[in-house]
Amino acid sequence: MLTERELERFARQIMIFGEEGQEKLKRAKVFIAGAGGLGSPVSIYLAAAGVGRIRIVDNDVVELSNLNRQILHWEKDVGRKKVESGREKLEATNPDTLVEALHVTIDENSVSRLVGDSDLIVDAMDNFPVRYMLNRTALSKGIAFFHGGIYGFEGQVTTIIPGKTPCLRCIFPEAPPRETFPVIGVTPGIIGLIQATEVIKYITGIGELLLGKLLLWDGLDSWIEKVSVKKNPDCMDCGQGDLK
Repeated sequence: MLTERELERFARQIMIFGEEGQEKLKRAKVFIAGAGGLGSPVSIYLAAAGVGRIRIVDNDVVELSNLNRQILHWEKDVGRKKVESGREKLEATNPDTLVEALHVTIDENSVSRLVGDSDLIVDAMDNFPVRYMLNRTALSKGIAFFHGGIYGFEGQVTTIIPGKTPCLRCIFPEAPPRETFPVIGVTPGIIGLIQATEVIKYITGIGELLLGKLLLWDGLDSWIEKVSVKKNPDCMDCGQGDLK
């Protein structure tokens, strides 16, 4: 049930998906892995949209070099835990959103417990080993997984539904080498907002999701396209090569 205050606050988007859609957002429990470049816009816009609970996990602290793109954090936050800085901004954005900020490392021993009873996982990470852990956790829990990745002026997004779409390892069978990569701040902003849009559509049940599609964006050459992706029957995470 929405309060009068919520009806006023979310009036413009209730015109799109109705009070029922807004109530779904209010009941939603979202897990966000990463409070950096992608996690910043994803979390801010999900809080602003009225998501009821956001659990955001990151083990890093704010550095000066983060500030060109990580809009949850300001210069006064340098040296603070990212999740603490992020929680402050998210609670200011929407005091009704319960923000659970966990300064911990996501690893094989902790990932399932950290995700807990969340309805979905948002991949806002910058390394594939953890992404694969999140992918397997989404598969084992049967919950949606929203992937986003960035490099320079380029980015990619896909939405994964266990049993219906290719999983992350189907699309990316091997992790690229770990590196410190270039990025302009607008790239995670755009990619993160597409991820947030996918999450909102999924929760409210409207629109067409990026299922079996990888959206590719190139800001430097100003183009965007969707390419089809297919399940790999021998995938180590979801196919006959499954190690579980």
